[in-house]
Amino acid sequence: MTKVTMTVNGKAVSGEVEGRTLLSSFLREGLGLTGTHVGCDTSQCGACVVHVDGKAVKSCTMFAADASGSAVRTIEGMANADGSLGTIQQAFQDHHGLQCGFCTPGMVMSAAALLAENPKPSEADVRHYLEGNICRCTGYHNIVKAVLAASGQDVSKIAAE
Repeated sequence: MTKVTMTVNGKAVSGEVEGRTLLSSFLREGLGLTGTHVGCDTSQCGACVVHVDGKAVKSCTMFAADASGSAVRTIEGMANADGSLGTIQQAFQDHHGLQCGFCTPGMVMSAAALLAENPKPSEADVRHYLEGNICRCTGYHNIVKAVLAASGQDVSKIAAE
């Protein structure tokens, strides 16, 4: 067993993990943060995206021990301090960027990483950046709209697919 310590959503946490424990498993099973979804275990779907030291990471591909000492942000850390939805979360709700919701945490975390790098992305930028995230419900159009809206851009002229 290995002791891991990290800051998750602004709170110091620690735990004992086996060397093979994935960050996604530690977050979900060790800390009860079940908003991070695991959809494939092969790094294909993007449902498990979290931020580690400010960078988007598929948590099913990182060992918990490798995140020790890091600052981790999960979907639970995206809400406002008062518990209301954060800007990106609200945009997903307002623009119907979700249906079943399974991919939504990873999409929101990926969108946050994109907007941190590129505060005013084009539609093509958003589509390219989200290529590592799979949604089986929405067809992506409303997800793209939500990300653009979260960046403060006018989405009224984006044609429906």
